[in-house]
Amino acid sequence: MCIPRFSRSIFLLCAVAVASPSQTFTTLVNFNGPNGSNPLSYGSLVQGVNGYFYGTTEHGGSSGYGTVFVMTPQGQLKTLHTFVYTAGFNPTAGLMLAPDGTLYGTTTWGGTNSIGTIFRITPSGTLTTLHSFSGADGAYPYAGLVQGFDGMLYGTASQGGDGGGVIYQITPGGTLTTLYSLNFTDGDAPFGALVQATNGMLYGTTELGEAWGTIYAISLSGSFTTLFSFNNTDGSLPFSGLVQGVDGAFYGTTSWGGASDCGTVFRITPAGMLTTLHNFDRSDGARPYAVLVQGTDGNFYGTTAKGGDHDYGTIFVITPTGALTTLHSFGGTDGASPSGGLVQGTDGSFYGSTGYGGSGLYGTVYRLSMGLGPFVRTVPAFGKVGASVTILGTDLTGATSVTFNGTPASINAVHPSAITVTVPGGATTGTVVVTTPSGTLSSNIAFQVLP
Repeated sequence: MCIPRFSRSIFLLCAVAVASPSQTFTTLVNFNGPNGSNPLSYGSLVQGVNGYFYGTTEHGGSSGYGTVFVMTPQGQLKTLHTFVYTAGFNPTAGLMLAPDGTLYGTTTWGGTNSIGTIFRITPSGTLTTLHSFSGADGAYPYAGLVQGFDGMLYGTASQGGDGGGVIYQITPGGTLTTLYSLNFTDGDAPFGALVQATNGMLYGTTELGEAWGTIYAISLSGSFTTLFSFNNTDGSLPFSGLVQGVDGAFYGTTSWGGASDCGTVFRITPAGMLTTLHNFDRSDGARPYAVLVQGTDGNFYGTTAKGGDHDYGTIFVITPTGALTTLHSFGGTDGASPSGGLVQGTDGSFYGSTGYGGSGLYGTVYRLSMGLGPFVRTVPAFGKVGASVTILGTDLTGATSVTFNGTPASINAVHPSAITVTVPGGATTGTVVVTTPSGTLSSNIAFQVLP
């Protein structure tokens, strides 16, 4: 039987463990309290336009209330902002990158009413509080934000509204509108972030409700539909959000339930047909709290906060058909309790964090290299003809051409880790390809050309 979440454990200096010729695990950062504590409790790092990675720590910093940090791919860390009570504190989610390089995020506590905030922060660390939740419009936002096709930002608050939590829209300038208030019967406690599908709808999960958690869809105008209700045998308490695969289906995890009550990995169609892909049994992991990420090899990568060889959590990979392989079992000295997720950097490696462990007990940031090559990522992954788009990559200096599904685009500016382009006339939905002096780089997902 699986046991409750891990309590605070151990931490050591940077270590490297080689699992196979193509798989390398490296601890990049050991948090020590003053530089942050408990990183990305329920979120993932995000790669910025400068090629660096940005994230949050729930605790630590000079105030003890948490931080925003930036890290180079080699592991050099700098604290950008330390939270104070009145401006919001204890950020548990990751940050969202806007095309201009600005980052948006949430704090679970603090603000005017002490129940959470939404903020904007520049890459250099200037933070602006955009909204303080009041309760009626939401409370305690554990999840981060996503940008919709309309340019607005969307998120969830785990409580407030009619009692079961809130799904909201907020403008980049800070005007918040409640899209939908959950009322327990249609779900309760939306802890996970939303994902916008290629059909324009937003999809998410609720951890609780009359069932053992739900999966829902909601339009940008607030039309809400419950797609699936868990019954524990097929999983329960889906804490994280969903990811849409290149096949159009959604993939996610439940933190409890399933055959061994250790959690599951599932696949669900946009119409609501769910298939359990894997039941964790603790030997291969337990308590997957984080969202999955689809790698450039087509497989899904994720973490479990418990289980594995030492019961300190694991990193795993699972195919779209459900074949799971444990890639790394944490031992405490290299980190413990990875409740946050992974992001694939444009260098091809995966980056993630552990909430505890390492040399100071305060968590780590690590890199997992699987031998996958570099690629490019567009921000955003959609746009109309004539829109400006940022393309993230590695070693982009000297790029000579960019095409959108074969249609050449005008290059506005080139930097080592980012290119700005204009979506060309005649472009259609498909892969973005960048030609550099060292070869061609393709986007990890199709860029969607909007009407």
